[in-house]
Amino acid sequence: MRGLVPTPPHPYLRPEMTFLKSLSPLRAIRDLRFFLAQRKQHELWFMMLSMAITFVILWMFVKDSHIESPYKRNIIYVESWPITRTDEQIRAQQKIDQAKKHIAEEELEKRRKAKQAEFQKVDDWLTSHGF
Repeated sequence: MRGLVPTPPHPYLRPEMTFLKSLSPLRAIRDLRFFLAQRKQHELWFMMLSMAITFVILWMFVKDSHIESPYKRNIIYVESWPITRTDEQIRAQQKIDQAKKHIAEEELEKRRKAKQAEFQKVDDWLTSHGF
């Protein structure tokens, strides 16, 4: 019997279990050079081509995700209308609001068409190159 004092818990990784000490960047580089030295030349060219295609696709995703939009404050004030407002005044205000809405929709459609034209240009280029 050891007594009434409890023994301290064992560490999760014991000193003889440190498998990370065998990892080294120099060993990794040497291993990569050894692997590449065993490959044939056409395999290396195809590897570089596949890496280039992958990086181009990733670059296209990053480029497409960046949309420059300047910060515009969009403060909407609540309009206080008199209770004695006539139907003609309401219709006149609705015409003004509808005209503003049409302008905003046309601007949005113009931006949408420009983005579609960019994608069509890329698609035409890919089609002309056989992709």
